[in-house]
Amino acid sequence: MATMGVTRRRAMGTRATSGTMMRAAAVLAVLALAGCGGSNSSTASKPSGTANVAYAGSLTYLNTKIFGPAFTTATGYSYQGIGAGSDALSQEIAAGSIHPNIFQSVGADPIVALTPKFTTWYVRYAATSIVLAYNPSSKYASQLAAIGSGKKPIADLFTLLRQPGFKLGRTDPNLDPQGRSFILMLELAAMQYRFPLSDVNKILGVPAGAANLATAHSTQIFEETALDARLQAGQLDAASAYRSQAIQLHLHYITLPATINLGDFTMKDQYAKATLTLAGGVVKSGKPIVLNVTVVGKTDQAAANAFVAYLLSPSGRRLYSQGGYTLLTPTAFGTMSAIPASIRKELG
Repeated sequence: MATMGVTRRRAMGTRATSGTMMRAAAVLAVLALAGCGGSNSSTASKPSGTANVAYAGSLTYLNTKIFGPAFTTATGYSYQGIGAGSDALSQEIAAGSIHPNIFQSVGADPIVALTPKFTTWYVRYAATSIVLAYNPSSKYASQLAAIGSGKKPIADLFTLLRQPGFKLGRTDPNLDPQGRSFILMLELAAMQYRFPLSDVNKILGVPAGAANLATAHSTQIFEETALDARLQAGQLDAASAYRSQAIQLHLHYITLPATINLGDFTMKDQYAKATLTLAGGVVKSGKPIVLNVTVVGKTDQAAANAFVAYLLSPSGRRLYSQGGYTLLTPTAFGTMSAIPASIRKELG
């Protein structure tokens, strides 16, 4: 562009002294060298590698539509991912069925299950809560909307959910933390609104005499990544969801009280009053719903580290805030010395 400018001035008949011409030539030479140096540097430093992310199914929209593309634009690394229930992903990583280099989990337990073979640390960075999403075309929509707006008491929701013919969807509590959280929320609601636990069985569509709500058969259970699509297609009247999902997908939803929605850290003792026994006899208690991330595996470490660092950076956190998550101060657990330096500098 500088050369073109000099040429135009000559074409216009502008007279230049020999000193001016010499200075212009020197500037052009510097610019040419800088341009060459910049091109070579850019080519040499262009990142290569892929952030291969196994993520909780509730992150599907955010990761594929927003965060993944933003990460690639910001860093130059490629992105790919697979979403499912956090426990299911943990089991697949442990079995060698999938080989991601990053794992984003709801709750810490799915990551802890992979230590020390796959990782020795994780970072907690965001939180959300359980809501009830519903289809606005459902025959129950007007009643659900009245409850959601506060025109009817929240206690009416649990009476409505156990109506014969009400089509409710949820995920498998043995494979997905959301499925567990929904059941734990119902147990807390039974305590707060004083309805019998047998009504929880009715709401969950399990036999009245079933003692274990996690293992009893129910036609309500679907894959987490397919649940929202079924709701939007009108196959369900309502479904369990995280508030963040409902916001991202523009779903109609009912916000539940903090005393039962598992979204308030100050209520952790209250949440722990609800328990659930999973297949295999593992007992889980209610706790605040949080997102955690770690690096697993050894492939494309630079890309994996860059993904987590971007996730914890102001730019990455802004995307999570816009996606309906409550931002937490990034807090690391496990072996601190094992956390890459690029990630450590983003910790609170």
